[in-house]
Amino acid sequence: MRIVAGKYKGRHFEVPRSFKARPTTDFAKENLFNVLRAYFDFEEEAPRALDLFAGTGSITLELLSRGCSHVTSVELDSQHCSFIRQFLKTLHAENQVTLLKADVLRFLAKSTETYDFVFADPPYALSELEQLPDMIFPRIDDVPNAQNTLCATPKLKPGGLFVLEHGKAQDFSSHPHFVEHRSYGSVNFSFFQ
Repeated sequence: MRIVAGKYKGRHFEVPRSFKARPTTDFAKENLFNVLRAYFDFEEEAPRALDLFAGTGSITLELLSRGCSHVTSVELDSQHCSFIRQFLKTLHAENQVTLLKADVLRFLAKSTETYDFVFADPPYALSELEQLPDMIFPRIDDVPNAQNTLCATPKLKPGGLFVLEHGKAQDFSSHPHFVEHRSYGSVNFSFFQ
């Protein structure tokens, strides 16, 4: 795994073979960030970002490298969290990241923070995968009993962007917040605003 661009460009990190995570390929990551330049000037705007299902931390590190002022990374696996923490320490970037060992769905249900950019790379087999956009953009008027919903508060600031990585089986084009879809090999990204 390597950081593609920014102040940490070219830094390589060996991902242990025991990891269950499927890191976003460098090719897909590079293309994703090329598209994101149309939405953000990372260095000028220094957005606050949320990385859900952080896995190896590849996207977190890329966001920091490109100029995000702060990244909140949520990952449930202890080994993955230790790996991310180790490389944040190596980069002296611990103060720029809030690393949470937590279940993403529970985090979304409880968090009241809002972000400029949200990225999610869930396991493609996650049963709630198709519900993730609604957890980022909940509409209280559509939820009869909001306290029982998975998520009751929006996670994006006005004008913010949510990118969901998913397999080819999902199609989010009918979602009211859907903006565009990009595909790089077997990696698919849907963009929402």
